[in-house]
Amino acid sequence: MMNREKQIFRVTLLGSFVNLLLVVFKFIAGIVGHSAAMIADAVHSLSDFITDIIVIIFVAISGKPEDSDHSYGHGKYETLATAVIGIILFFVGVGILISGIKAIVGALQGEPLQAPSLLALIAAVISIVVKEALYHYTVKRGKALGSSSVVANAWHHRSDALSSIGTAIGIGGAVFLGEQWRILDPIAAVVVSIFIVKVAVELIKPCIDELVERSLPEEVEQRIHALILQSPQVSSPHHLRTRRIGSCIAIEVHIRMDGQISLSEAHQVASDIERRLKAEFGEKTHIGIHMEPTK
Repeated sequence: MMNREKQIFRVTLLGSFVNLLLVVFKFIAGIVGHSAAMIADAVHSLSDFITDIIVIIFVAISGKPEDSDHSYGHGKYETLATAVIGIILFFVGVGILISGIKAIVGALQGEPLQAPSLLALIAAVISIVVKEALYHYTVKRGKALGSSSVVANAWHHRSDALSSIGTAIGIGGAVFLGEQWRILDPIAAVVVSIFIVKVAVELIKPCIDELVERSLPEEVEQRIHALILQSPQVSSPHHLRTRRIGSCIAIEVHIRMDGQISLSEAHQVASDIERRLKAEFGEKTHIGIHMEPTK
């Protein structure tokens, strides 16, 4: 079976190839079809292509084993990739928002909006279908692989599809309803840009939580306590410290046992706890157990 890094690479490579084709197609359609909205949509697709390259590079690094300089592995490089994607998505959304607002203000002040052609509308519809299909494929694979950066990249695909919906509405209104409806294009772009910014914030927030070493959710820590207490020799697990490292987690905990048992017995109990925790949270879970005599 293909290892995780190769599967992530394969999923992302497919996305980058599709994005490259869409970038070229949208730029041609925007220029030939006289559509500023389609050119802006092409720029959005270009940001997708750039994030695909970022995922390929950072996931390759995150898949490296532990070494003398990285005792906990390289998992946070994947988190960093997710954060970079979120930041790019945020600025793309803000850029579309500002551009849309400027176009709306200009139109209300009497500035004419350029009339796009049917070619630009066809390109927008094709982009919606292709990018939505790519989103569903990528998010499914990302969740199956436990890769936050692949899931983040999937949302970038969907943001592009939504952007193309706004573009299609605007272009369609301008093509079929006449000049007075051309303002639909920038209005739709503003609505879509707000959604894009929201998605970006939702991607960036968990990355910040991880990079500042925020503890795992309370229900996860309660599950850790329950797994530890399955060993009858153990009492009072305390000083539990948890954090996420890319697609893995780290657990450090103090436990109490009868001070009269042998070191060999204590080690066996700790090993049993470690096996249960890894069975629950994955083989790459980092576990540190400190043993103390019962008070």
